[in-house]
Amino acid sequence: QVQLVESGGGLVQPEGSLRLSCAASGIMFSTYAMGWYRQAPGKQREFVARMFSGGSTAYADSVKGRFTISRDNGKNTVYLQMNSVKPEDTAVYYCNAYLSRSRDYWGQGTQVTVSS
Repeated sequence: QVQLVESGGGLVQPEGSLRLSCAASGIMFSTYAMGWYRQAPGKQREFVARMFSGGSTAYADSVKGRFTISRDNGKNTVYLQMNSVKPEDTAVYYCNAYLSRSRDYWGQGTQVTVSS
């Protein structure tokens, strides 16, 4: 049974920092591309960041230079370090594990609210 469990969300002030974690189980973690997506109220889910099994990364333009994705294959965990957050970063953040169309898994999401 595949499980992705996000943690680390919460309320943060503008220009503050937050680190999200996603612990995976039930998959061969090191072989998966791990990613973060987010969905704000009334909007579609959007891509935030991805780290491929080989270590290369990709970021949405809106977070480039502020967010950093990393992974610890020994702990089956992917992280999203969020710095200089803005109110428009407010959303539910979802962890994704992707290997193929039939091996595409999602976590339950963690709320991030940026507000003073």
